[in-house]
Amino acid sequence: MIGENGEQLGVMGLDQALQMARESDVDLVEVAPNADPPVARLLDYGKLRYLYSKKERESKKGQKNTELKEVRFRPNIGIHDLNSKLRKVREFIDDGSKVKLTVRFRGREAVHQQLGLAVLKKVADELKDDVRLEKAPSMEGRALYMILIPSPSHVEKPEKKADDLADAKT
Repeated sequence: MIGENGEQLGVMGLDQALQMARESDVDLVEVAPNADPPVARLLDYGKLRYLYSKKERESKKGQKNTELKEVRFRPNIGIHDLNSKLRKVREFIDDGSKVKLTVRFRGREAVHQQLGLAVLKKVADELKDDVRLEKAPSMEGRALYMILIPSPSHVEKPEKKADDLADAKT
């Protein structure tokens, strides 16, 4: 048995432990049921749950949940279509998301995989300052894909701009 302040109260029966918990107006919580003898502690269980949930919320604050966005291309895509899809990829990268670039092949197009590689290479060259390659181009069925992630220097840029704006206002 462990007291409210962490002091050892010794081995005692369940009735005596419950009576001590009622007198102290706290809960009796079994903390190590598999130990011999089982270990119980006097504490405010509601407060304990609150502290755990608070700690969990704090740990989640620091995490950034990155999404995987997909942009599909065709091997013989036009230049204007390519540019509009590039703008969309830039938006996703600016938001901090991973981007999966996929070139879908239909029918006999699958024979000319070099066309799909050329499209992916062109996109990667356009975005080389903003992204890093996470997964090199590879075939998956009738699709050629690669995954890009925002480069660390690109992720820090928007934060600096926000700081600069805050400094300018003061």
